[in-house]
Amino acid sequence: MDREEILNKAKLENKGKDPADREAQKDGGLLAYIVGVCLLIIVDTVNGFVFRNVNRGPDFALFTMAFVVFLVKYIKLRRKHELVTAIIWGVLALAMLAVWILQMARVI
Repeated sequence: MDREEILNKAKLENKGKDPADREAQKDGGLLAYIVGVCLLIIVDTVNGFVFRNVNRGPDFALFTMAFVVFLVKYIKLRRKHELVTAIIWGVLALAMLAVWILQMARVI
């Protein structure tokens, strides 16, 4: 195989997408998720001290995002620990949903 054949084969395998672009998108998504988690922790902490109440709606959204990430990883990679992690995030997301609904109904 000559150089051109190898390059053409690599292009076909990557389906026309630039590997550097994929890596940058992946890194950006991970950093955005980390920043989002840190900001949510700060907002929840401030709300807890100032208002003596924390809205669990954003927590529900964030935990659902984590659930979806690990569920997709499990579907693609079929690793059991990804499924276990997805289930844990899913249970936490459902718990935050329940608390959020109870907050809106002014039960808690």
